Amino acid sequence: MTTSDSQSKNQGPSSAFVTFSLAEETYAIDVLQVQEVLKLTDIAPVPGVPDFILGIINLRGDVVTVIDARRRMALPDREPDDASRIVIIDVDNQNVGILVDAVAEVVQISPDAVDPAPAVGNDQTSRFILGVTSTEEGLTILIDLNKLLSDEEWSIVRDV
Repeated sequence: MTTSDSQSKNQGPSSAFVTFSLAEETYAIDVLQVQEVLKLTDIAPVPGVPDFILGIINLRGDVVTVIDARRRMALPDREPDDASRIVIIDVDNQNVGILVDAVAEVVQISPDAVDPAPAVGNDQTSRFILGVTSTEEGLTILIDLNKLLSDEEWSIVRDV
């Protein structure tokens, strides 16, 4: 096996990601963790939870906690509008909703197209960034949903 064969095998096949926007930036999450995308619905607030937890929704009889992705990523608040969506994701076999400004599309991203995340922001926001990739529209930031919250924060979400 030649060096180039070895390198291409390490790069692996491309993976599918769902892209969404927040504060005019494009983000991507692993399509395998996305259960569905919902139009904005009534979110019942829950008292005494961290501010990034918007509340809960009823999804066909199941109670699902909804997280404000803007607050979690330390972005300025914005009133939801007709383009806003709740992306239902599966993290450790638990469905959680994340409120985003808009959902764009499913894209294929190969591992060799992903650059390491730049050392910006603080530990709280940079820990869940897998990397960045360039597209014709600009940069897309890849998010690791498993690291979006700390273990303690995931525990709070599970208990809501």
